[in-house]
Amino acid sequence: MAFDANKVRGDFPILKQQVNGHSLVYLDNGATSQKPQSVIDAIVNYYTTTNSNVHRGVHTMSQQATDGYEGARSKVREFINAGKDEEIIFTRNTTEGINLVAHSYGRQNIGPGDDIIVSNMEHHSNIVPWQMLCEEKGANLKVVPIDDSGELILDEYEKMLGPRTKLVSITHVSNALGTILPAKQIVAMAHAHDAPVLLDGAQAVPHMPVDMKSLDCDFYVFSGHKVYAPTGIGILYGKEEYLNAMPPFLGGGEMIKSVTFEKTIYNDLPYKFEGGTPDIAGAIGLGAAIDYVNALGFDEITAHEEELLKYGTDALSSIEGLRIVGTAANKAGILSFVMDKAHPHDIGTILDEQGIAVRTGHHCAQPVMQRFQIPATARASLAFYNTKEDIDALVKGIDRVLEVFS
Repeated sequence: MAFDANKVRGDFPILKQQVNGHSLVYLDNGATSQKPQSVIDAIVNYYTTTNSNVHRGVHTMSQQATDGYEGARSKVREFINAGKDEEIIFTRNTTEGINLVAHSYGRQNIGPGDDIIVSNMEHHSNIVPWQMLCEEKGANLKVVPIDDSGELILDEYEKMLGPRTKLVSITHVSNALGTILPAKQIVAMAHAHDAPVLLDGAQAVPHMPVDMKSLDCDFYVFSGHKVYAPTGIGILYGKEEYLNAMPPFLGGGEMIKSVTFEKTIYNDLPYKFEGGTPDIAGAIGLGAAIDYVNALGFDEITAHEEELLKYGTDALSSIEGLRIVGTAANKAGILSFVMDKAHPHDIGTILDEQGIAVRTGHHCAQPVMQRFQIPATARASLAFYNTKEDIDALVKGIDRVLEVFS
């Protein structure tokens, strides 16, 4: 049976509203996705019936909250095909996961003259923590270049790998270009030089199945809010042997077994990295979002989004004076573009007047903009609840931009 995006849209209450007198056309999913009613209900149910702190309580509600929280961890483990629940660390978001690895793995294992490799299409969150670490340790940040279509130049990556490579940290899918990187190959090439790999999966997890056992990466990070879950909850997956060897990121409650003024004994995985009261409702919401996505199925989601991306690419490519930035052969649902006659911010403002939500700016990926010698782009980013009618509305909105600037 064909994927019915219009039926799916009924599960998302926010999509029923009007913005500026027009039906909402939400094309800013790369920034955050909307939430289905089942996720909203799961959060409300937790606060209505179960609100209690996790792990240490003997009373019924605490045990119920713990079951929901730890149940969500198991759902994440299954969702990304990790080996053990202990390898799933709850964080606030992708950024915190990367910083955790930089702090706890990087400071232990990277020294003067060592190399950290990133790519030219990284989000700032996968640049700045490594810059800070390199400045502190006297290490080198090496940047793999990209070609004019937004593809990673693998030959250049191969040349950078060597005995001083202590970490490779690369995006799985570019947030600014939509490029799907050959992650499995990137990992295998690094492992041939005994270098561990972190993959930034923030833009990958909403659009495709990710498999830790197949990818064989050492760390993987993503945010719940981009995969139809609440803000404030994220995931760091790490191979058990790495996480066991790493010191805690935060000191406080939950990450300890015992504390005296003379010595603290740290907790076992995953709790060693989860200091303080966690976002319990966020974790339960993430579990509900995973249930929702699993029920739809990635075969159907991916096929629908690929069809939508092709439809949108063809439609935008036909507009005179518009150029799509990021034309890799293998892309997720991101359409970044510039126009000869209008600045991206003006494009976004005029589209918003028609109820069309897109993102404009550098998308926290300024080096990408510098690579293409542009200040910013307008970015329409797709989700499975988008339709061809949304693309048609975008094209009509761009026609209005052309009228204003003609």
